Amino acid sequence: MRILGISGSPRKDEISGVAKLVKAVLEASGCPYDYVSLHGKKIFGCIACLGCVKDNVCKVEDDLTPLREKIVAADAYVIGAPNYFTGLNALTHAFFERWFQFRHRECGLLWGKLAVAVGVGGTGGQPPADDIEKFFSYSFIETVAKVTAQGAASCYSCGFGENCKVGIPHFLHGEGVKITPETIPDVAKQPETMAAAAAAGKLLGDRLREGEERMAVAQRMIKAMQKKFKSSA
Repeated sequence: MRILGISGSPRKDEISGVAKLVKAVLEASGCPYDYVSLHGKKIFGCIACLGCVKDNVCKVEDDLTPLREKIVAADAYVIGAPNYFTGLNALTHAFFERWFQFRHRECGLLWGKLAVAVGVGGTGGQPPADDIEKFFSYSFIETVAKVTAQGAASCYSCGFGENCKVGIPHFLHGEGVKITPETIPDVAKQPETMAAAAAAGKLLGDRLREGEERMAVAQRMIKAMQKKFKSSA
């Protein structure tokens, strides 16, 4: 059993709330894991070339190419992203777009695997976590838990956060806000958030150790997807 953790944040790990939470979930799982940050990586979105149709291998060459083997080999995933305009940031969205390569002709490379979705944002991380869960569902991966948190919006470090009237610090703290280490949100200093990450990691590890049949998980996910499409038709 091996878990692949991905931080989709463009920030370096030491200042990324996403990275901190992804690592916390991984460590709490009790399973061997690999961790990859997408910081500094160049990953393009799907270009609809259909080059992957025959063999389920994307033909776009970039920094996703060497990650493909890890994605396929993993038994589960912990993937997180920051909240950009109430959704996934472009880097993580492009990363998931390229998972189209795993969908052709019932290839089943990812079917029935388990995952935890992590989202962090200046006002909350639910939107990117929901988007990640949606991408998982298209590969018939079950999201066993979502971990969301308020993190440090870029407004706290842009240099104008105390005076900008349309920035997050002003919206959250009001007129005359002073940016200090105490006012900057940090997921590591949020006991409930870290407890949720630990619980999600333990749940993921327990589910993996139970050894549930992947095809049984996949069939549940496929039925849920069919129901979704029928209800929206």
